[in-house]
Amino acid sequence: MPSDLDYGAPRVKDFDPTTAAESQRDAMEVSEEARLATLCRSARYQQTLPRYHERRIRERTLQVGDLDLRQVMSTKDKHKLSPPWEGPYSIAEVIRPGT
Repeated sequence: MPSDLDYGAPRVKDFDPTTAAESQRDAMEVSEEARLATLCRSARYQQTLPRYHERRIRERTLQVGDLDLRQVMSTKDKHKLSPPWEGPYSIAEVIRPGT
């Protein structure tokens, strides 16, 4: 700030270009280390995410004629205590993946 320069503020008087450059390099190294640590943490999280998903999913097979409920996708014009499911619907056709 100009007033600091005019009146000789302590931080202006104590400024040393060599220590400032060294301090800036140290700060850059610390920020790079923090970035790498964050990158490692993110990679570890991305690796554990599929395992968590697989543990939580239960496979089930539906046959023609089974009754099933469908989750409501839009809650517009619904009360907050309305059921989150529609149905029951009867399974008319079983579609297998890859066929």
